[in-house]
Amino acid sequence: MTDVWSARAEAFRSSAAHREGPDLDRLVEWAEPGEGMTALDVATGGGHVARRLRERGCNVVSVDPAPGMQPTVVARAEDLPFADASFDVVACRIAAHHFDDVRAAVLEMARVSRDRVLIEDNLFTSDEFEQAERLHDPTHVRCYSEEQWRGLFGEAGLEVDASAIFER
Repeated sequence: MTDVWSARAEAFRSSAAHREGPDLDRLVEWAEPGEGMTALDVATGGGHVARRLRERGCNVVSVDPAPGMQPTVVARAEDLPFADASFDVVACRIAAHHFDDVRAAVLEMARVSRDRVLIEDNLFTSDEFEQAERLHDPTHVRCYSEEQWRGLFGEAGLEVDASAIFER
């Protein structure tokens, strides 16, 4: 799969939908970035979250399994090579539906975060939509419902801020 993503790297870097948008603005706002803060951008893709957090003074490490995405560290979200509580905030934008084991990824993100984990992704709507997504993009694994996300966060010992998550 990483070769597929490496081949798509330039498209992700130049994609307006990934480079900007209200969801990116909100994710950065929720991160509460500031000088000296440490952040991990999981499945960085085009590096847009990392760029925006750096612009706000954060020390950012990016991670992605695809070397072509030019992350700081090449690794899967399910296998983060960092010590416990290494980062103030861990962010993941529009990528979790591609993870082979989303539960392991959430547990890893919670493990390496000191303060908060921010995941922004598509929500499950129907089995038909899932089938269509896999036909459109074979790297799509699955989207999760709000209830499933709440369960995954709970299993990882994370509190869910109902005012900030699952907005449509």
